[in-house]
Amino acid sequence: MGDEVAQNALPAELRARALIDRQLTDAGWHVQDRKDLNLFAGPGVAVREVVMKPGHGRADYLLYVNRRAVGVIEAKPQGTTLSGVEWQSAMYADGLPEAIARRAVTIEGRLPFIVEANGSETHFTNGYDPDARARRLFCIPRPESLAKVIRDAETEPDRPTWRAKVRDLPALETIALRPAQITAIEGIEQSLVEQRHDRSLVQMATGAGKTYTAVTAAYRLLTYGGFQRVLFLVDRNNLADQTLAEFQNFRTPGDGRRFTELYPVNKLTSAGMLGSSSVVISTIQRVYKVLQGEQVADVDDPGVDDFVPDAPVTVSYAQELPPEAFDLVIVDEAHRSIYGVWRGVLEYFDAHVVGLTATPGKQTFAFFRQNLVSEYTYPQSVADRVNVDFDIYRIRTEISEKGGQIEANTVVPKVDRRTRVQRLEALEEDFEYTHKQLDRAVTAKNQIRLVLETFRDRLYTEIFPGRSEVPKTLIFAKDDAHAEEIVGTVREVFGKGNDFAAKITYSANDAKGQLQKFRTSPTLRIAVTVDMIATGTDVKPLECVFFMRDVRSAQYFEQMKGRGARTIAPADFQAVTPDAPTKTRFVIVDAVGVTEHEFVDPPLNRVKSVSLKRLLDKAAALELTEDETATLASRLAKLELDLTPAEREELDVVAGAPVRDIVRALVDAVDPDTQAHTIADSDESPPAVQDLLDRAVEPIAANPALRQRIIELRAAHDRVIDDVNGDRLIDAYGVVDPDRARSLVESWEAYLVQHRDEITAIQLLQTAKERRIAFADIKQLADRIGRPPHNWTPDLLWSAYEAVHIGKVRHSDRHTLTDLVSLLRYSVGVDNELVPYADRVSERYVGWLAQQEQAGSKFSALERWWLDRMVDVIATSAGIQPNDLDQAPFTEKGGIDGALRDLGNDRAPALLVALNAELTA
Repeated sequence: MGDEVAQNALPAELRARALIDRQLTDAGWHVQDRKDLNLFAGPGVAVREVVMKPGHGRADYLLYVNRRAVGVIEAKPQGTTLSGVEWQSAMYADGLPEAIARRAVTIEGRLPFIVEANGSETHFTNGYDPDARARRLFCIPRPESLAKVIRDAETEPDRPTWRAKVRDLPALETIALRPAQITAIEGIEQSLVEQRHDRSLVQMATGAGKTYTAVTAAYRLLTYGGFQRVLFLVDRNNLADQTLAEFQNFRTPGDGRRFTELYPVNKLTSAGMLGSSSVVISTIQRVYKVLQGEQVADVDDPGVDDFVPDAPVTVSYAQELPPEAFDLVIVDEAHRSIYGVWRGVLEYFDAHVVGLTATPGKQTFAFFRQNLVSEYTYPQSVADRVNVDFDIYRIRTEISEKGGQIEANTVVPKVDRRTRVQRLEALEEDFEYTHKQLDRAVTAKNQIRLVLETFRDRLYTEIFPGRSEVPKTLIFAKDDAHAEEIVGTVREVFGKGNDFAAKITYSANDAKGQLQKFRTSPTLRIAVTVDMIATGTDVKPLECVFFMRDVRSAQYFEQMKGRGARTIAPADFQAVTPDAPTKTRFVIVDAVGVTEHEFVDPPLNRVKSVSLKRLLDKAAALELTEDETATLASRLAKLELDLTPAEREELDVVAGAPVRDIVRALVDAVDPDTQAHTIADSDESPPAVQDLLDRAVEPIAANPALRQRIIELRAAHDRVIDDVNGDRLIDAYGVVDPDRARSLVESWEAYLVQHRDEITAIQLLQTAKERRIAFADIKQLADRIGRPPHNWTPDLLWSAYEAVHIGKVRHSDRHTLTDLVSLLRYSVGVDNELVPYADRVSERYVGWLAQQEQAGSKFSALERWWLDRMVDVIATSAGIQPNDLDQAPFTEKGGIDGALRDLGNDRAPALLVALNAELTA
């Protein structure tokens, strides 16, 4: 206190000098007067009042690192604007006396490091940077830090600092990245190159892979960009383990090594930051404790990790964690107050800050100076199959809406908040409470029970119709006591045991183990939490997000909602939820009105009463409303999740472009930001928006075949069970009815004409009558005709021809897909008789063997074994390929190697070619 009073009594300039001396000392510099010069005092020496060469004045401080002059400091009184004195410090940097210059570190005769300081502000210029300019620092860098800058510059003079290295990064490997991740990484790197901002904001929908994006960016900057250390800030300490796993599982492009094999990744613990760490993972609260000189616990500590101060924090210089400790700070969905009361911690570090968020608010945009380098919204992620769309199910009760009243003298249980000891007590007066007091000042057990009973009773009929098992459900409670009450009531309402529902909060026993069980166990169906699973925690099988607490923050709501958004592979999903084939949506169950806030965006699927066919018909007529356009996007995105890869590829071919791109265009057309830009560029807003919608719908409106194929595929994946309508018999007849058979033949032949330009198998027969049809093309045709409304199979078509073209169709009791080739050849007039494909192949094989014998080529019993089985493959697959020989039954005689051995190295390939040519034509 005495030192502070003494300093305040000094003139302004001397007071600034005293503060600068203190900063230098804190940063490890030995501050000396010229008369007491001792360059061996330590690695860094700051010498006061050094006279430069004539005409260059007197430097307030000359900085020595390892006994070599490296920089100067121009000191000014507090309040002086520092940019106005840069000419002075630049003059000192150019004016070294010859004796000092001989041992100095210089760039073209000039000292590389220039500092302007006034005791409260410090500006620093690194002359090794390209387009070097002053930047504001918390404190003068440590001498060891400047020594490293010099070593790096001497090692790579053409790329001396990371600001130079990022201009020469290799091309991004995009194979493992989604388009939105590519855009984000390239945006961050471009921002680093341009150096217009020292902060970059990435908006990416929850579940779209923000952390993987950040890990990829960190890997590239550490490997190629000259970065030494990265600070990765998470929202909660329990997410540090999840982030650490992301780094551990990251495989580097090229050699495929793990990230952690190349760069040490550690959490910030009681031991502080390990000197070897390349990546440090922490909450901002823990970083603050280290800056304050305090220790942090190695385990979750809600008292620390959830702490939000009432006023913005101030930080002091910490030798254990100097401002230059990190080159990059990544803020991943960090605490909502991080850019407010915690921003002093972020601004302490001399590092580029990258923010990752799904829902940036005004304060976030302000902190990042509006430098949004990429934007990827939730609807766009649904269009790209990264996330699934959601529905909202609202549960309203009287007490939830209005509160309640208990009359005086009523005996009620009361619970001590601290000890949870319950006692009975008669109320002395009427007790009235509002809905806002629910589950804080008062617990209405019947309200909790009614909400949960309603959820149970409507679950299989309205919320998840047709299901038989409770979907994975996450319930958000107001506090730990509320969560305790909900868990007990859930078990009672569903009549289940402890394994069915669990509380997963910071105070719960083995919360991490329960969370992992919630992800992977088929038994644990409902979890109740307060904040622990609210942000960043993945539970991919989750299908129901249940709000029994209100949320006033748009950012926090989006993060909570996002817990249900993740897509999951069907096999992984069915492992924990066997009664559902795929996850195509999730449901927000709202028991408190949280979805009625203005900040809650509606789902894409907004119009439930319109069928997909009706939406497509309206699209064709350009009659879709904005809500119907969004709904069509949602239905198509859901359909894509149901399709097999082959079906998805087929649909893309019919569309003439990836259907995902069409869905994305529909989503963009209903996006308010896109519409705002469109309106800004147009004189009339309604026509401009309508034109935007019409352009997005055009690929569907102008493609009748695509609309038809969408309906076919939707019908193929959906089966409606009608247990409502009764039925009565109209007629009964034999399996083969001549009139129906004739109608089927006519429909089949008309189908071939109608689709001749789409189906490869039909094209091949019509353009080259004897050309072989590949099995993949046969299967494509079988898949097409096997869908509604036709549901045709080779057996059904064969029976129809047998009934209509009597005497021209050879009967067979067993048909394969290759019989479609025979049906095609007969239908288009290539063959005069309809013969099963296998019979035709067998007949041609007999003829081919006879020809070979006449030509003097005979086959041994062993050779015939190979040939006979090759013919069997041709009969069922319309051809044979070399790799088929490595399948059963050929593997019992050695596969391809055995064929080469038994048939001859040259003869075996020739026989394959001959059989394909002779037997499949």
